[in-house]
Amino acid sequence: MSRVAAIQMNSLADPEQNFEQALQLLQQARDAGALLALVPEMFLSMNGKCYQDLAGDLGWIDRLGNAARDLGIWLVAGAVPQRDPDPAETRVRSASMVFDDQGELVARYDKIHLFDVSVGDAQGSYRESERFSPGDEVVVVDTPVGKLGLSICYDVRFPELYRKLREQGAELITVPAAFTWKTGQAHWDILLRARAVEQQCYVIAANQCGWHDDKRQTWGHSCIIDAWGRPLQSLGEEPGVVIADIDLAELHALRQRMPVLEHRRV
Repeated sequence: MSRVAAIQMNSLADPEQNFEQALQLLQQARDAGALLALVPEMFLSMNGKCYQDLAGDLGWIDRLGNAARDLGIWLVAGAVPQRDPDPAETRVRSASMVFDDQGELVARYDKIHLFDVSVGDAQGSYRESERFSPGDEVVVVDTPVGKLGLSICYDVRFPELYRKLREQGAELITVPAAFTWKTGQAHWDILLRARAVEQQCYVIAANQCGWHDDKRQTWGHSCIIDAWGRPLQSLGEEPGVVIADIDLAELHALRQRMPVLEHRRV
């Protein structure tokens, strides 16, 4: 078995303060024996006005890699603004980046599904496509805890992405998020458990929590779910660390007993 962690944060506007918060929680995860840790979507800042500057500052890549190396863990940097590969595109990408325990960037996934939704909370509506351009690549990466499929937040409502991750060999799937309080209360748990059951994968979900300004509130309830859909550990609505052990032998035994991919007819 291998131990993994999901980090729950209340990121505000200042990237430096948020980075320090992340480092403290990652230290707790490492001290608890985690080999891999996931931090939430936009953990460096929840202020959209910062995203162009963050994307243009390559020093953050070095700092995240150094953090993974110094802690000796694999770090899934939930989602960080990055430049679009097209130099003509003025919007940035929401990128989930995986650093190994030597500090090397070994994978990047750019969020495919953008949150352009009217929620009816204090924020009212969200238009990610105004700041972000969508990615188009499905990413699975080998890690010491298993084959890891990458996704981000709103992706969780699109099961076809998760089926592609499973088809590419995923055994675990990360879901870094800034899920709103209103939608999280209604759908967070059921969507995560459904993706775990459908794809027979562990799901590691790290959410933002609390108020980020006078309009935006996120749900928290970060969790780790096994391939049978059982929450192994979870948090409430405060920052913290959730830890669980991954048993790939149990996962593959489940897939043998219930070979759902072999039974598909459409």
